[in-house]
Amino acid sequence: MSKVMGNQEYHEPVLADATASLLVTRPGIYIDGTLGGGGHSLELLRRLDRLDGESLLVGIDQDSYALEAAGQKLRDFGDKAILLRGNFSMVRELLAPVKRGPGEGLEVMGLLLDLGVSSFQIDTPVRGFSYLRDGPLDMRMDPDGPLTASDIVNDYEEQALARLFFRYGEEAHGGRIARAVVSARTVGPITTTGELAEVVRRACPRKDSPIKTLSRIYQALRIEVNDELGVLQQALEDGFSVLSPGGRFAVISYHSLEDRIVKRFFSSRCAADWGPKGLPLREPLKPAEAELVIRKSVQAGEEEVARNPRARSARLRVIQKLET
Repeated sequence: MSKVMGNQEYHEPVLADATASLLVTRPGIYIDGTLGGGGHSLELLRRLDRLDGESLLVGIDQDSYALEAAGQKLRDFGDKAILLRGNFSMVRELLAPVKRGPGEGLEVMGLLLDLGVSSFQIDTPVRGFSYLRDGPLDMRMDPDGPLTASDIVNDYEEQALARLFFRYGEEAHGGRIARAVVSARTVGPITTTGELAEVVRRACPRKDSPIKTLSRIYQALRIEVNDELGVLQQALEDGFSVLSPGGRFAVISYHSLEDRIVKRFFSSRCAADWGPKGLPLREPLKPAEAELVIRKSVQAGEEEVARNPRARSARLRVIQKLET
């Protein structure tokens, strides 16, 4: 495995075999919009090698450490893999020079988004994603991003914090925890993951385990720092627009907020618009643009979950753009 930042490394990709088998159907350009350590891209490239015809893998990540690790993992594939720094919501902009250059004449036949924070980021204390490892209260997926979790915790008003914990963490005690945070920061700024975790633990009702609450609060902060849901909506729209007819779009989500967005978007593209009920139309006002490749989401089996606990909450959904 590629090693970066000391002893930290990228872990096994979630649902890698299922994702590659459902996504790769024919030669062309395949985009891994959430490159990470390159685990999914490696499996995609292996499958593309078995097909007749020219193909190209485009890997996108906003994290320079991820690009370094993936570059090492995929080095044997040479110019069959192009790695680009950027957010996956910029897929149209990032793809344009590829289509004019090494990917000229190739159709975009597959796009993958593996949402959420990577195991490497969670396990690296200096990135500040986890309450299990003390480090700076950061949580930026792009290390050069303008907003940190510390900014939110120390600058947001109590009502704004409560709304954030309710909306993005779905935390029932969001108001109580927001009050505790505001009270704690009057003594001094909260600057580390450990300091915040202690505030949250003290605010939790005694009858409740703090573990789930901590997970929800940290999830809410991470989503806000990285505008994850807004970025996801933009990436779905633009990702579908760059996909060629017959191409497939696969998304792996890890919590209900993002999975609902993906499910709603995929359903909207797979449904024809027949207008108001009762109109005697022979053809829809707008035909369906895609079809479901799988009717229900794919989940990891017991063996994979035992090997890779992060896979437990993963949901894989796949659609295919209709031929026109």
